[in-house]
Amino acid sequence: MHNTVTSDIYQMPFTLSNRHNSFRRHLPRQMNVTSVDFSMDKVPLRQSSTVSIGRIKPELYKQKSVDSEDGPKEPVETCGKLSFSLRYDYEEQSLVVTILKALELPAKDFSGTSDPYVKIYLLPERKKKFQTRVHRKNLNPTFDESFCFPVSYDEICNRKLHFSVYDFDRFTSHDMIGEVVVDNLFELSDLSREAVVWKDIHAATMESVDLGEIMYSLCYLPTAGRMTLTVIKCRNLKAMDITGSSDPYVKVYLICDGRRLKKRKTTTKKSTLNPVYNEAIIFDIPPENVEQVSLSIMVMDYDRVGHNEVIGVCHSGPEAEGLGRDHWNEMLAYPRKPITHWHALGEWPGRAASFESQGSCPSPKPPQTP
Repeated sequence: MHNTVTSDIYQMPFTLSNRHNSFRRHLPRQMNVTSVDFSMDKVPLRQSSTVSIGRIKPELYKQKSVDSEDGPKEPVETCGKLSFSLRYDYEEQSLVVTILKALELPAKDFSGTSDPYVKIYLLPERKKKFQTRVHRKNLNPTFDESFCFPVSYDEICNRKLHFSVYDFDRFTSHDMIGEVVVDNLFELSDLSREAVVWKDIHAATMESVDLGEIMYSLCYLPTAGRMTLTVIKCRNLKAMDITGSSDPYVKVYLICDGRRLKKRKTTTKKSTLNPVYNEAIIFDIPPENVEQVSLSIMVMDYDRVGHNEVIGVCHSGPEAEGLGRDHWNEMLAYPRKPITHWHALGEWPGRAASFESQGSCPSPKPPQTP
């Protein structure tokens, strides 16, 4: 089969047996499945496939509009308070942020204390950041450090402040204590005079990033052993080009134990941060293997001259976290029905070593019998 999306969508002359034999040819290099028979007589009928995923309870996955606003959010764990002041310097055309102090920080060290410092961004720009000094063994540090972000006054309404509080560690990676995100700066003050603000620090183990969102649907046909991922659209993607825009496309990997089995991608949309695709990507996955694979969905920025860059990534599968796992389970709970959700994009930490490692995935589990 060709590695283009259109070949999967519009050129499907293969029989069910041939398609699953194609899936099988990909696996022996990466999975020990030579003993598995993917012939037509082994594909479960609709009744048996329903039994094989019967432990998924559809009532746990109520349908809701994907374009609707989120409902009430669960309470967020807090870990202290952060005080800072804001003021706009009209002469310098810059936002002046003074980090004043933090209170009641949690102890991260064995000694029962922490060595805190604060990093600050004016989003969506993440290349320019500032950092306070480290305060040794202090859960109520006073910083009193000011930082200037060059930005026009009219542009401030489109920006937001991101404070990340860390515990310094000399010998290992620094532990993140929590973060504060201020979405609308003008809600705090008109910034003509210095305004002092206190905010709860929300507990976090890694920095949240504002890379945008992707909407896609998942649909699985157990009797055909076919999964369809439809990339619908993205919104508020991070600008990757100096023009303030991006040329995004979506790349999807079918993965088993960190190993890429297949890759598909959409077309590229030029100069947009809100691309619309409506493109279907099809993977042939026998029912007995559906619980062993997962999807990695990467939004990329096309670059004609240099290397294509990753804007953000999300995952869906039985081992994914949060919505990625729920979306997968919902797909299995409602076979033959497209299930659509928005997914926030996360940072891509780099090319995972597991993708390049050699070895094999475990043999697939035999299909359950009624």
